[in-house]
Amino acid sequence: MAELLYRLGKLAARRAWIVIVAWLLVIVVAGVGFAIGYKGLSSSFDIPGTASGAVTDELQEKLPDFSGAAGTVVFETTDGSEFTEEQKTEISALVTDAADLPDVAKVVDPFETETERAAQQQQLADGRTQIDDGNAQIEAGQTQLDAGQAQLDAGQAQLDAARQQAEAAGAPAEQLAALDAQQATLDAQQAELDAQQAKLDASRDEIEAQTTKLDNGATLMELSKDIGVVSEDGSTALVNVAFTEPRLELSEDSKQAVIDHFESEPIDGVEVSFSTDIAQGTPSIVGIGEIVGVVFAAIVLLVMLGSVIAASLPLVTAIVGVAIGALGSLAFSGVVQMASVTPVLGLMLGLAVGIDYSLFIINRHRKQLLQGAEPHESVGLANGTAGNAVVFAGTTVIVALLALNITGVPFLGLMGTVGAVSVAIAVLIATSLTPAILGLLGTRILNRRARARIGEEHHEDTKAKPMKTWRAVVTVLATAAALLTIAIPALSMRVGLPDGSSEPVESASYQAFTTTEDQFGAGATGPLLVTAQLPSGLDDDQVLQAQVDVAQKLADQDDVVAVAPIAVSDDNRLAAFQVVPAEGPNSVSTEELVVALRDLQPIDGDITLGVAGQAAINIDISANLAAVLPLYLGVVVGLSLLIMILVFRSILVPLIATGGFILSLFATFGAIVAVFQWGWGADALGIHTGPILSFLPVILVGILFGLAMDYQLFLASGMREAYVHGAPARLAVARGFRAGRAVVTAAGLIMVSVFGGFIFAESTMIRSIGFGLALGVLLDAFVVRMLLMPALMHLLGESAWWLPRWLDKILPNVDVEGAALERRHHAS
Repeated sequence: MAELLYRLGKLAARRAWIVIVAWLLVIVVAGVGFAIGYKGLSSSFDIPGTASGAVTDELQEKLPDFSGAAGTVVFETTDGSEFTEEQKTEISALVTDAADLPDVAKVVDPFETETERAAQQQQLADGRTQIDDGNAQIEAGQTQLDAGQAQLDAGQAQLDAARQQAEAAGAPAEQLAALDAQQATLDAQQAELDAQQAKLDASRDEIEAQTTKLDNGATLMELSKDIGVVSEDGSTALVNVAFTEPRLELSEDSKQAVIDHFESEPIDGVEVSFSTDIAQGTPSIVGIGEIVGVVFAAIVLLVMLGSVIAASLPLVTAIVGVAIGALGSLAFSGVVQMASVTPVLGLMLGLAVGIDYSLFIINRHRKQLLQGAEPHESVGLANGTAGNAVVFAGTTVIVALLALNITGVPFLGLMGTVGAVSVAIAVLIATSLTPAILGLLGTRILNRRARARIGEEHHEDTKAKPMKTWRAVVTVLATAAALLTIAIPALSMRVGLPDGSSEPVESASYQAFTTTEDQFGAGATGPLLVTAQLPSGLDDDQVLQAQVDVAQKLADQDDVVAVAPIAVSDDNRLAAFQVVPAEGPNSVSTEELVVALRDLQPIDGDITLGVAGQAAINIDISANLAAVLPLYLGVVVGLSLLIMILVFRSILVPLIATGGFILSLFATFGAIVAVFQWGWGADALGIHTGPILSFLPVILVGILFGLAMDYQLFLASGMREAYVHGAPARLAVARGFRAGRAVVTAAGLIMVSVFGGFIFAESTMIRSIGFGLALGVLLDAFVVRMLLMPALMHLLGESAWWLPRWLDKILPNVDVEGAALERRHHAS
């Protein structure tokens, strides 16, 4: 590989314009692909095979109107007063016109809903009055029937006595016939009374059935009384919007159309805001924070390289790589469902590693020029040595990112793939475009003062001295204790997906969330959708009774504020309910409620429940991602050990590298929890507290592992090189550290500044990713790699490079630094 890169570097330096034009053509192709293939991004996340996903599929089959995405438009008077009739009319007009918007299935008028609710209340009251009147009539009729029956019984008694006397006296047949006629009359009267009694009993049964039905309706009305769409003071109204498309397939254009429609005709004295389901769109890829981060990186480069030309080169090549990676990945958004954060992650990585990888090659080239090397030969040698290390370092990052596909989470795997492609492009540009531009610049990559010192002897290694042993012990103990202390908050980490409360204060989503929470309760910001599978063969009255039984069971659960039946399928086999929890969608109690509802035994023996809704979906996604984290961490740690054993031909060095990575990783987790979950320093950053982004821990494992191995490689390989060339083990540690510290320091600062710029992005998800990556690099590069690792290497001494003989024989010789290449070629 080193020889191949050497030849590629020399060829690029001598045919610079061909290489430059080729990369420009690649940008054009990526741009054309973007123009043709870009179809928008998704602001939602999903994982196949979840419990909520199964419920959604069932709804899609039997109640499709409730299987699509849904959101809320919040109207609020600016002065807190009750809506005027004119304002209500204007809002209702907007609601009516919204039914024709693209992908909109239904828009519910809150004022019409309240009117219908009041009408239902009145119907219940009227029905109760009618039943009371009916019962009174039945009682009166029963009294009359009882009196008639008494008279008939008395007549029958008299007739029976007369017949007895007549038969005893031997009355003639004519007399007995008259008695038979009287008996027939009495029998006819009895039959009429029996018919009237049967009719009265039927009326009583009907009223009892109506009473049961009325009681069931009253029960359901009582259970749902706390579900409102107009606030008690009449100042706030919720317009519920249901879409025909599932949330993952709902286009941003359709959501934007809803926003544009309800903002198209401002209503005097009324503000409008939108829930995150509607307003959470695609975040801008580049903002002011990112620009500031790049500017800081430019300053670091200028200090490190000493000239504007040299400092500009890594930025130019990184931006070229980012442009190709971003445009190329977005070009496939019409083919695969791509989350909005995916290209941003690619931008983060492409920019950070693109700058760093170019810097490594430029730095090596500058050192060789100062030693009097011929420029083109120096470019080739720098590409074969530092470029070889870049390829290896980039490969570790790529493999770690591609390994995200083993999690079985599609959107996470796609994020890893896009990130890996961005890193691969950065590697290709660093080893081709960077040498081409270096070939054009010649010695101008050095400033005037440096060019005047070309050919002077430099013996920096002779200044290196081993550190004191006591200092190494103190360093190990202090750094390990500090990292473990910072990691403590990670023990209380909760994961979730952001809701409106975590959005920027000035955003429509935050306003909608807080207004809904204040006026309707926290649970109204994330209601649950519960389904009940009903037995076959139920008639309408039995379905109503089943709804009451289910609703009552749901209402009896802890932390349930209200329950309302919302639909029954045409075949009476599936019923849907809206359940409002006591707290918001990201609260512990709501998560526990979802678990409790899923653990309920079948109601009435054969009615099983399912739970969906945005809150349940988020909980399922977070739970699944938390479950795959140990697997992924195990894969990455195992991969780390194998790669490091191969590179450094040692057992203990890989253990140190991997152990340090785990320490810095958990310290990063702890700091993220302290800031984003506990709120330490959150106000200064403009951050709202809540659960940690559910896929952030997995993403951090992959990316920080790759970057940690980069810095380990550039420092420890220098130590190994010095050791192999005969330096005592502890002196080799000092020499290797001294040789690599400047470039690793600069590279670390650049990554921290680039990632840190994303902390001030408008999207909460991007903020947490930027913070985690920036802090992770800071801790790993400057605490683990530059403090803990050298100190441990010093304490281990010769044993650090121990490797069993049998393993040494079977391992291939990986010449990462290109030492063999240097022996074959001379820079001068």
